[in-house]
Amino acid sequence: MTSRPEYLPERLALLSDVQAAEYISAGLLEGRDDVPSIALNKVAEPLPDDEARLGLHRVRDLMDHALAKFHGERPTAADAWLAPRLHETLRLTRREAAEKGLWTYLALGVAPDYVVWRHLSEPKADGSPGRVARDKFVGPHYKQAFARLWWAAELFRDGPDYRPAVVACGSQDMLNSALRLDIIDHRPTSLALVRLIERGVVRTGREVNALTAAVNAAAATLMYDVIAPDLEHDGDSLRDWIAGAESAGPSPRNSLPEGPEEESVPDEAVERLVALFEDLFEDAPVRGRVPEESG
Repeated sequence: MTSRPEYLPERLALLSDVQAAEYISAGLLEGRDDVPSIALNKVAEPLPDDEARLGLHRVRDLMDHALAKFHGERPTAADAWLAPRLHETLRLTRREAAEKGLWTYLALGVAPDYVVWRHLSEPKADGSPGRVARDKFVGPHYKQAFARLWWAAELFRDGPDYRPAVVACGSQDMLNSALRLDIIDHRPTSLALVRLIERGVVRTGREVNALTAAVNAAAATLMYDVIAPDLEHDGDSLRDWIAGAESAGPSPRNSLPEGPEEESVPDEAVERLVALFEDLFEDAPVRGRVPEESG
């Protein structure tokens, strides 16, 4: 199985898709090869800032803990634990998080062993080995192994409260479908989807996929930000939170961390959308669901 990199520098870095291509071998995707970490770091572009939040070992320690904590369990179980802690450890702005090269470097230069452990598929019936999809190393934000977790924590948190993000990350179908949608950038929308999961209105993966498809389709004619207005973004809270990384300890392992001290989403806005989305879901086609007979 792919091992922890032998060489880990002090700082995180950026790695382009072109640079990464040389190190994504068939052996790595099958979990047989290691990444030549010294050679990779010779071509990676170190981040110029010496801020504590960009220290490599804070992130690597988090991966080591996750690997130990979830050893012997289904790898998918690690997502809900890791997402809020990765978000709180890195403390990025959205502009910084949109830098694809950072996530590529995390996957290849910091924790390729974690990516392989988490995303290696089962061997096929014909005996051919399982593989990690290439996009888990270099894919878009809704597929890449670490970008998807950071963005899920960012888009589903309620101000400093990561509990809704934990619920969202506990559903692989929510992660795989909702993160692709622009509507998730509207906080009342993302939290309304989570509440429907919490209340058991949607339970199965098929139901989650049907719900998100219906909500996204309805957004073409319904303006959710008008129906359920959110508060204005508070940039000062985010800047203070990022600055606080200089004196912050490691992200807590046994309790949830706290995000930026932004105002929570107005509850009445969320509940307005919960009611609307529940109605949309009742009429949504769910594969395998038997329609109720009328009368």
